[in-house]
Amino acid sequence: MTDALSTTLAALADPTRRAILARLATGEASVNELAEPFDMTLAAVSKHIKVLESAGLVTRGRQAQYRPCKLEAAPMREVASLVEFYRKFWEQNLDQLDTYLKHLQTPKSDTTN
Repeated sequence: MTDALSTTLAALADPTRRAILARLATGEASVNELAEPFDMTLAAVSKHIKVLESAGLVTRGRQAQYRPCKLEAAPMREVASLVEFYRKFWEQNLDQLDTYLKHLQTPKSDTTN
């Protein structure tokens, strides 16, 4: 069984799905509206949306025949936490490297006199 973070990251791995999420960040949209900028079939866009739905990143409402897609940002919190952990890790390591490099560049005093 795949964990939620892995499912979210897999959904985010595709640039088309990220573009769909970016569009939904501006507000709800129908599948037809989401498909407009892409050179692919409506069925292909629907498959991308289903992947996003499976990851919990998109929900579809129901208003008569209109089924608007809506962004659900909650799964992004775990991704943000993971990225933040590694950002702190790399900043700390790069700060240590910077300190070490500055130490190497500091002229040593002559103690042989």
